[in-house]
Amino acid sequence: MTEENIAFQSKRQVYHYESKIVPEDAIPKQYFAGFWIRFLAYLVDLIGIMAITGILVNPIFRVTGISMDKSFFTVYWIAITVVFLAYFVLLTKFFGQTLGKMLFGLRVIKLNGEKLSWLTVLFREGAMRFVLKTVWPLYLVCAFTPNKQGIADFLESTSVVHNGYLELDDKWMNGAKK
Repeated sequence: MTEENIAFQSKRQVYHYESKIVPEDAIPKQYFAGFWIRFLAYLVDLIGIMAITGILVNPIFRVTGISMDKSFFTVYWIAITVVFLAYFVLLTKFFGQTLGKMLFGLRVIKLNGEKLSWLTVLFREGAMRFVLKTVWPLYLVCAFTPNKQGIADFLESTSVVHNGYLELDDKWMNGAKK
């Protein structure tokens, strides 16, 4: 053995343990949007949905003479529910935020930093929004969780955060890590 090999073999390798960072813990607590600001954004979204429904859906039903009964599973109820869900799904997928979230500077992000996928958005804003619209007290869950996450956020590893903090943070860009 050469002198270099002996010197290399005599050096002891040192391993450092680094605890795994849970995605929720990688984001500072002040980034997460609380219940009341999310509620106000939701109210703005409802006003926007009512305007879209009044402009697009209601005239069609009035002209055709179809009943505008809002009870479950009527044609009118299905039409306004489709508008409701399409509003949240499309705006969240393409912009990461709805009009209400834009107004209050909020954004939906994946906790691992990836961009929102169609599957994530369809489940979070489609299926879970339908459930939450039907059983509205479930919206209150985000008021009592540490990272202000709702039921859909837990299931899809997403959260609603303040967009201003993300813009100041060098690691984030357009709702996804650089």
